[in-house]
Amino acid sequence: MAEDSEDKTQDPTQKRLDDAHDRGDVAKSQEVNTWFVIAGATLVLSSFSGSVGTAIEVPMRNLLMNAHQIRVDGPGILSLASRLEWLLLTALGVPLLLLLIAAVGSHLIQHRPVWSTDPLTPKFSKISPMSGAKRLFGKQAAANFAKGLFKVIALGAVMTAVLWPERDRLDAIVRTDPAAIMGITRGLSLQLMTAAVAMLALVAALDYLFQYRQWFERQKMSLQEVKEEYKQSEGDPHIKGRIRQIRFARMKKRMMAAVPTASVVITNPTHYAVALRYERGMPAPICVAKGVDVLAFKIREIATANNVPIVENVPLARALHASVEVDDEIPVEHYHAVAEVIGYVMRLRRNLSGRL
Repeated sequence: MAEDSEDKTQDPTQKRLDDAHDRGDVAKSQEVNTWFVIAGATLVLSSFSGSVGTAIEVPMRNLLMNAHQIRVDGPGILSLASRLEWLLLTALGVPLLLLLIAAVGSHLIQHRPVWSTDPLTPKFSKISPMSGAKRLFGKQAAANFAKGLFKVIALGAVMTAVLWPERDRLDAIVRTDPAAIMGITRGLSLQLMTAAVAMLALVAALDYLFQYRQWFERQKMSLQEVKEEYKQSEGDPHIKGRIRQIRFARMKKRMMAAVPTASVVITNPTHYAVALRYERGMPAPICVAKGVDVLAFKIREIATANNVPIVENVPLARALHASVEVDDEIPVEHYHAVAEVIGYVMRLRRNLSGRL
C-alpha cells in the first residue's frame, strides 16, 4: 500500500473527482457541522428564547389553573395530548426549522448534494482488524486526538474567561428570586455559547482544510491511471491514429476519382494543387480535391491524363488550399480571382474548338 501511495503523484482529473462524488466520497469536516449547529442554537437562544418561553408559559399556566376541568377518560386524554402537541409545535416550530436549515447548510457549504448508497454497502475493510488498526493509529486518529485535546483546553479556557468574572453573582444565585434566575442563566448561556462559537470557528476552519487535504491526497492518481482514464475518455491514441489514416485514405481515393470532373486545377506550381469544378447554373465553384507535395503531384498527374486545364497562380492556390474544404464552395473573397481563371480556361477551350 505504501508503494501504491508513492506511485500516486498525479493530481486527480475532473472525472476522478466526479466519480468520487458519485460514490459519496467527498471532503467534509464534522467540526463544520458542529459549528453550524451550535451557531444556529446560539441564534435561536438569542432570538426566540423569550417568545418560546412566553408561548409555552401562558398556555401551561392556564392549563394548570384549570386542571380540575380536564377529563381523565380516553377522549379527554387524547384531546389534552393533541393540545400539548400543537402547543409545542407552534412554540418550537420556527427554532427547530432554523436548526434544521443550519444542519443541512453545514453539508451544502462543504460539497455538492450527494445521492449515493455506496457508503451503506457492506465492506470487509470496515471490519478488518488491519484497517481498524490503521484507523486507530493513523494520521487521521492522531489529528482527531490533537483536535479533541485542543477543544477541551480551549473550551475550559473559554468557560473560565466567561464565568470567573461572574463568580460572585453565581454564589448569590441561590438567594435570587426564581423569576430572575432564568434571565441570569440565559445571559450566561449566551455568553458561553457565543465564545464557544468564536473558538470553534477556528477549529472548524483548520479541520476542514486538513480533511480536504487528506481527501485530495486519496484521490491522487498514478501515471498509469491517468493514461488509462485518457484511453477510456478520449480513446486509444493508436486506434485514433489508425482511424485518421483510414479516413484520409478514403478521402484521398474519393478526391482522385473527382479530379477528372474538375474544370480547372490551380497550382503554385509544385507544392499546392486545388481542383475546382464549375458548371453553368452553379452558384459558385466547388473544390473537388486539394493537396500539397505528393498529393498535389498526384492531382496534377491525373488532371494531365484527363485533359483538365492546369493554371499556375501561386497566391490563389495557397489561399484556396487554406480557406476551402473538399466539397465546399469557394469563399466569397476569392470569387473574382477564380472567375478570371475559369473565364480564361473557357476562352481557351473555345479557341481550341474553333481551330478544330
